[in-house]
Amino acid sequence: MIQHTTQLRVRYKETDQMGVAYYSNYLVWFEVARTELLRKAGYPYSRIEQDMGLRLMVVSAECFYKMPARYDDLLSIDCLISKTGNTSITFACKVFRDKDLLAQGNTVHVCTDCSGKPRRIPQALKEVLV
Repeated sequence: MIQHTTQLRVRYKETDQMGVAYYSNYLVWFEVARTELLRKAGYPYSRIEQDMGLRLMVVSAECFYKMPARYDDLLSIDCLISKTGNTSITFACKVFRDKDLLAQGNTVHVCTDCSGKPRRIPQALKEVLV
């Protein structure tokens, strides 16, 4: 199973007046990690979209918060593909500050053509992701 860890630092603009990272940023960080995972697998989004004519539409997203991230924290976002179906991929993410688990969740994506109609995940892509 393919896995990747991405590091990023919490920027000032991602925090509230108390210096705590705003909750919606976690889904943005999940996206950063999943983009890098796909790039590591040899299938950056640009290749999936331009070369294969496909999109990976988010159909579900969830995040469970354990501890707050704060301004200037260095975070590690672990991302892995936890499930692949005929047309869907589930990415699971965990956000850490050092060894502390701050949040975890997943996003489910359906493979579609450019018009939004579901399509089977191409076998070549599926083989790399499993």
